[in-house]
Amino acid sequence: MSELAGFNKVAVVGSGIMGSGIAQVIAASTGASVVLCDLDRSQLDAALERIEHGRFGLRKSAERGKIAEADLPEIMGRLVPQTDLAAACADVELVVEAIPEDLRLKCRLFRQLDEICPASTILTSNTSGLPITALAWATGRPERVLGWHWAQPTPVIKLAEIVVHPDLDPGVRDSVAAFAAACGKNPEIVVDQPQAWGFVANRIYRAAQLEAARVVEEGVATADQVDRILKDSYRWPMGPLEMLQQENLR
Repeated sequence: MSELAGFNKVAVVGSGIMGSGIAQVIAASTGASVVLCDLDRSQLDAALERIEHGRFGLRKSAERGKIAEADLPEIMGRLVPQTDLAAACADVELVVEAIPEDLRLKCRLFRQLDEICPASTILTSNTSGLPITALAWATGRPERVLGWHWAQPTPVIKLAEIVVHPDLDPGVRDSVAAFAAACGKNPEIVVDQPQAWGFVANRIYRAAQLEAARVVEEGVATADQVDRILKDSYRWPMGPLEMLQQENLR
């Protein structure tokens, strides 16, 4: 496979809200076979149910005319649940990691992936802002490790932050960016900054949330007012404090 030829088999590790959404988009958009891996079989069952019947699932997409209902069995057939990490990743060309935001946990996983994946496999992380450089150097293949930050709900939001570091192979960067575009996303190449959390989207939005909280603490406006003002001013679908409340509920 040349670097720009695309990927025929992908593993998504982690079957939560983000992982299941990522697997859904890849299977529906690219025709690739997607192994969805999680240690908990009940989590995998819930993920497959969400992919097919959830609010942003395939059947809702068919109702909105985004995909043909006749294609649903074929798309679902591309999704392969797997509880064994080694079996899931033994012959994949690309891995998208989507496990909880714990740097030690992610580094441990990337060391495992480095051991069990073929040498040519590209490893990506969906982290919201943890240092990609640390994940890359947890492996023996830093030139094939990068960030691919998705946003929720993944079937809808076009964001694709492709996070690069100095040791990354440019061909790997281009390959993942091209695949993100094939997934219907708008890839933007951004540079990892290990000393700052959030890359671009989350780094700036977190600053807005902190300032919104200060406005409320100072008595300038209520939280509801801040959210309404930001939505009215900038056409945001959700206010910064409203979003923060949603994040705390996850």
